[in-house]
Amino acid sequence: MMRWLSGFSAITAIAATLVAFAAPAQAEKRVALVVGNDDYRNVPKLQKAVNDARTMGDTLKQLGFAVMVAENQTRAAFSQTLLAFDKAVGPGDTAFFFYAGHGFEIAGQNFLLPTDVPPATEGQEELVRDASVLADRIIERLQNRKVRTAILVFDACRNNPFERQGTRAVAGGGGLAPMTQLPEGVFSIFSAGPRQTALDRLSNNDDNPNSVFTRTFAKQIAEPGANLVQVAQRTRRLVSELAETVRHKQIPVYFDQMVDDVFLNGLASRPADAVAKPAEPQQQVAALPPVQRLSPSNESVNAPIAAFSRHNGGWTVVFSIADPTLGISWRIGDTGEFRETGFIDTLDPRTRKRMPNPSIELPADAGAATLQVRYVDTLGEVQGPFPIRFDPEAALIRDQRKILDMTATSWLSFREFNGLLVYYTHLMSYRCAIREVRVGIDSTVPDKVLKMPPCDPRDPSAIPHAAQPYLKLAPTTKSVSVELTYRDGSVSEIKSFRR
Repeated sequence: MMRWLSGFSAITAIAATLVAFAAPAQAEKRVALVVGNDDYRNVPKLQKAVNDARTMGDTLKQLGFAVMVAENQTRAAFSQTLLAFDKAVGPGDTAFFFYAGHGFEIAGQNFLLPTDVPPATEGQEELVRDASVLADRIIERLQNRKVRTAILVFDACRNNPFERQGTRAVAGGGGLAPMTQLPEGVFSIFSAGPRQTALDRLSNNDDNPNSVFTRTFAKQIAEPGANLVQVAQRTRRLVSELAETVRHKQIPVYFDQMVDDVFLNGLASRPADAVAKPAEPQQQVAALPPVQRLSPSNESVNAPIAAFSRHNGGWTVVFSIADPTLGISWRIGDTGEFRETGFIDTLDPRTRKRMPNPSIELPADAGAATLQVRYVDTLGEVQGPFPIRFDPEAALIRDQRKILDMTATSWLSFREFNGLLVYYTHLMSYRCAIREVRVGIDSTVPDKVLKMPPCDPRDPSAIPHAAQPYLKLAPTTKSVSVELTYRDGSVSEIKSFRR
């Protein structure tokens, strides 16, 4: 069975919840509202939306949220619930809104349907608008309360709930509209992409009480050490893989306007035995991001972090060390002399001495290796060496992926030259991080695959002479949407570019 929308946050004993929030507000509270609507009167009933809201409520409580859970909300009850949510959050807070139930898109706006939404047929869109809750209005309300972080989650099926035999249904956009213009500090995720149907269950034998999206998302946000983007990306991959087992396409999409990384379950915890028994110096390792896959139990709190970036001349490696340092040295492998990185013309205010150069250069053809890094602390003692694994292929993918994420507004560009052209030179320059590029012409659904030349690790940013980095478009084309599938299998949010 498939369900239409589902995914914002919660309210269950509202009176008791309001008493709990009547106490003086504390800075940076975590407050969640989860709403689940099953019992619709005039559109098809749902089976798992209430269960989804309860599951999300339980998960968020474990993550330190004060949770309000609301079930089977009429329009009047929904309004009271949102008013209670308004009063519960304040400046600097983290607000989490989860909605499971029917939803509908009209003229680019998303509406959440209460259980008493009236039946409607073609030309009666105003009935739906007036009786429903505008999703964008929830964002505005949270902004008015000056929350620091707003997280919106919609578990939604893209069916039209107003379709009935013998009538012409209210015209919608085939699902919820993408939230591409979110204000700063807002993060939203949808259970399925445009014109995709979200699965309630994988088969008639699937007795899981939750939808395919919610069962996956609830587990991912509980994972320690993952930020919101990582949670969204993992959820996308796992939901897509589950849907593919029953030959169904469902790829959740997310829209990110967060300034900082947001971690709902803190950093990864260390095993108890690793805390009780100090690590030997030779077992200390650097906390390298995904390029390095080392056990957290061997990490040292003083180990450096290394960032690798590829350029025409080779590799630049930048070390980040928490402790004040008087000098940094390094070598490749376990033998040989350590080389000093030197100093830069900047004084370190912590040591009042010249700051050690935090970067080194590696040749373009450098192979996989282990870098040994050590530093001199303010007491003059040598710390390390710390091994940092260098994997050129993984580092290249990570570096180009980071650049693509930061320069999303440059993925496509229009030009009129003997007709209308859209260039994707930028994507081609960073193609080593990309598995597939899809575009949609005058459509929010990318359904055309762009041809990309293979990645050349020896000169990854160079575009082959024979490659054609543009598409010819009809003169009447107004917009192009684009979606990237990265080498790790994750999928970008859909970006739209207008002439």
